[in-house]
Amino acid sequence: MRRLTWFNTTALTFGFAFLYLPVVILVVYSFNSSRLVTVWAGFSTKWYFELLQNQLFIDAAWVTLRVAAISSTIATILGTMAAYVLVRSARFYGRTLFSGMIYAPLVMPEVITGLSLLLLFIGIGLDRGLVTIILAHTTFSMCFVSVVVSSRLANFDRSLEEAALDLGCTPFHAFCLVTLPNIAPAVIAGWLLAFSLSLDDLVIASFTAGPSATTLPIRIWSSVRLGVSPEINALSTLLIAMVSIGVITAALISKRNLLRQN
Repeated sequence: MRRLTWFNTTALTFGFAFLYLPVVILVVYSFNSSRLVTVWAGFSTKWYFELLQNQLFIDAAWVTLRVAAISSTIATILGTMAAYVLVRSARFYGRTLFSGMIYAPLVMPEVITGLSLLLLFIGIGLDRGLVTIILAHTTFSMCFVSVVVSSRLANFDRSLEEAALDLGCTPFHAFCLVTLPNIAPAVIAGWLLAFSLSLDDLVIASFTAGPSATTLPIRIWSSVRLGVSPEINALSTLLIAMVSIGVITAALISKRNLLRQN
């Protein structure tokens, strides 16, 4: 095992400082009693209480959670179906076009996706709101689910399905009783990925959102344009805390499962 040199240590120090020092500063200044985010005036938690009383942020957070939950569920269902068709179906006419349409949002700029969806909704006369955001997030997150599920299906032992078919199962029952339980970790991972992408999206939502539905990233962006307020720091700190708790919990569960297997 190679020892760390002074160059590697220095590079790691500057790298981690570049990544995490702004986050640490943000968290520290979320407890600042001053309204000026660059001037420290003492420890205070008043901005957290004011954030909980800010109805605009609360409404935007609920809209974001609803959109993420619904769009990720629809994207998981459609992405799993698309992955099954691409991996298990024989060659069919238009397969190349179909696979290209599935994977196109992976490499397409979000600005192009958002603008094209905006023109589509205007063309069909659909008012922008909660429904259009859900449709837009489903469109761009479905491809990520398809990629994750396809990788699991490609390595799945197909003889298990064939055994179920030989024992009298229909293809649908074989998929539900044999295939789906075995690929469930990939399906759940795809849902979580789609959920995270929906929570984080700003560009596509800014094209497809309307006055009746504003997501939290759009609300934060609108507030930051007028100047960073301590409430934004408090909100960011809460988001960082939730993500950290989720990562630590997942790591502990994974470690416990490994210890049980050993």
